[in-house]
Amino acid sequence: MAQYLKQMCLSLLAVALILLMGTIVLQVLFSATDVNPVATFSQALTLVGTAVTLNSLLDFQWHLLVVVGLIPAGLVWLMDGHVRVDFLYQNRSPRTQARINLLGNLLFAGPFFALVLPASWDFMLRAWTSDEGSRNGGLNDLWLIKAVLPLGLALFALAVLVEILRLVRAVK
Repeated sequence: MAQYLKQMCLSLLAVALILLMGTIVLQVLFSATDVNPVATFSQALTLVGTAVTLNSLLDFQWHLLVVVGLIPAGLVWLMDGHVRVDFLYQNRSPRTQARINLLGNLLFAGPFFALVLPASWDFMLRAWTSDEGSRNGGLNDLWLIKAVLPLGLALFALAVLVEILRLVRAVK
């Protein structure tokens, strides 16, 4: 089941990455041909409002970049694909490596998440309560993308917590 979820998550992120590249190509193409707005609608739609503009395509690129960069962070952590300080780590026994990892997680990741999780939640709530949108004809409903920040950080914190529990067992 976990392998299936991991594969599904990676597949969705791959689609988001392809969508990001396609959005970049479209934005460059429409900008070069001086097409703006790209599309208009008779009724306001979620995120785009009544028109897709060059600015909304640019905003969408940044939003997809956040999704592609932040959501898989916990998965990368659990797969042990993150950057590590090897001179402290190499040539050590697995138990010592587990102790180093546990100490690093408790000293650095714990305080980091204690500070950024509440701040990211407040950041998203401010956008939601103020109905924040782009001032330059970009995307509306920015709280949707800003909600990715606390979601991604919470998933990342959960992954670190799972890793801490695994390391506690490994150190015993």
